Amino acid sequence: MRLTVSEVERTLSQFEAQAIPDNHPMIPQLYEIFGDHTFFLDDNGLNIVEPAEPTQAGGQAGKVVNLADWSDANGLAAHDPEPTDLVIVLGARH
Repeated sequence: MRLTVSEVERTLSQFEAQAIPDNHPMIPQLYEIFGDHTFFLDDNGLNIVEPAEPTQAGGQAGKVVNLADWSDANGLAAHDPEPTDLVIVLGARH
């Protein structure tokens, strides 16, 4: 799921991570492997946000999904997507 600039800002206010900018040299390879997403790096590795059930107030929400873990030898080691318990409130429902 691609996030808007305001959704990225809301995500980063709720999730201690760094968004990988669209002009980063690794983005084309990440798109090829994982699809068209906004990517985040945190202490656990590489993550994306996938749509989740709306919040109780009816707001749009997303669930953080981990795609790769940090590996001592190779940087990031990809694995099957692992949903986390972290749900991000992205904004009001449109």
